[in-house]
Amino acid sequence: MSPTGEPTRVLVADDQRAVREGLVTILSTLADVAVVGSAADGAEALELARELRPDVVLMDLRMPRMDGVEATTALRASQPETQVVVLTTYADDKSVLAALGAGAAGYLTKDAGREDIARAIAAAASGQSVLDRSVQSVLVDAARAHAGGTAPPDTGLTERELEVLRLMAEGHSNAEIGALLYIGEATVKTHVNRIFAKTGSRDRAQAVAFAHRYGLTA
Repeated sequence: MSPTGEPTRVLVADDQRAVREGLVTILSTLADVAVVGSAADGAEALELARELRPDVVLMDLRMPRMDGVEATTALRASQPETQVVVLTTYADDKSVLAALGAGAAGYLTKDAGREDIARAIAAAASGQSVLDRSVQSVLVDAARAHAGGTAPPDTGLTERELEVLRLMAEGHSNAEIGALLYIGEATVKTHVNRIFAKTGSRDRAQAVAFAHRYGLTA
């Protein structure tokens, strides 16, 4: 469901016709989702997104003409109100970090089930992020690989902001973070916005990637 209370408008982008049509069929069974179109590559996804103004694009990564990372970068620059959830076969650190760096709000592998996809779309539509468990492991491993060689930048994050960032990295929503820290949701949102500013992140997914990259989740 979108913030307006209407069904979340979703555009599907995948170069494999069977996968694309299968996703459209699955999403069409969700009461809170309205599939507005489908694209066979990143270039077509951009064209349709400009025309259809979806809330969320469910984006594959490896596609002809324009891949998912390039399409996500262009889409987030031209239509920041449209969120991107990556759904791909690949979960290597290069693919994950590239997608999150491009501005994807969520990252799932194609092992994800119907409910996982629905949850990721709902989270993205509300400005939050969902990362596949295997993707979280990749980010942790990437952070460990960088440990000792790359010191975290001096962001000026307070102890409370670090607590909020760690809970974000664990996949908690603003409401859940508020309950865990005994603070109001509005206060959590203030902390989240400050985290974005201090880490140079555009959204939750980038902030979570930053936290894992510099070992701030331990």
